[in-house]
Amino acid sequence: MRRRDLITMLGAAVAWPVTAHAQQPTVPLVGFLGTASAGPFAHLVASFRRGLQEIGFVEGRNVAIEYRWADGQYDRVPALAADLVRRQVAVIVTVGGETSAAATMAATATIPIVFNVGADPVKMGLVTSFARPGGNATGVNIFTTELVEKRLGLLRDLVPAAATVAVLSNPNFAPAVANVREAEAVARAIGKELVIFNASSDAEIETAFANIVQARSRALLVGADPFFNSRRGLIVALAARHAIPAIYEWREW
Repeated sequence: MRRRDLITMLGAAVAWPVTAHAQQPTVPLVGFLGTASAGPFAHLVASFRRGLQEIGFVEGRNVAIEYRWADGQYDRVPALAADLVRRQVAVIVTVGGETSAAATMAATATIPIVFNVGADPVKMGLVTSFARPGGNATGVNIFTTELVEKRLGLLRDLVPAAATVAVLSNPNFAPAVANVREAEAVARAIGKELVIFNASSDAEIETAFANIVQARSRALLVGADPFFNSRRGLIVALAARHAIPAIYEWREW
């Protein structure tokens, strides 16, 4: 399927009223699947609603939205995607990286999907190409993996004396492996040593910072991860407490 065809189908799916029960119209239902927690991403959900309003759809008036949040528990995502498919939503919007996009594509080959990912969606197999996505999915690539080199370069410029850079990574987030591999390649090229500290819970984040301090790492690269984004208050506070220069994924940090 061409991108133009999919966009047309998305518009039709949302705009065309579903009729049932003696032709009584019902509002279209949009599925929204996030891998993190609702609270820290409230401003992005508000932007999503504004985008809908700009094309004439107001939640609670002429469109309904079913929200599903995994709260950083990535093993829950496939079940949440399957639940939205069972609800027979008109379209599914996935946020929070590759995990939600891949799980939703595994759950349905017919419901239109709009994704937001940080890696190359062609290499991931989500789309056939950028120009012609094909299938039932299209979306946005925010180049998180490609920007690892830029982040490490900025850390080098800001803390040139830091021979060792700590990396906070979530092993439960599938793309973390590729992100760490990219960071290690960049570090070798610029003469830095990376030390990887894994964390997938609040307690493990605090433990990781204690270990970073003990290892005397003088700079920190926080891995791109929706769970980390939802815990940015905790992570920034720990970096400040221990006086560790750090670089993050989004401006919200």
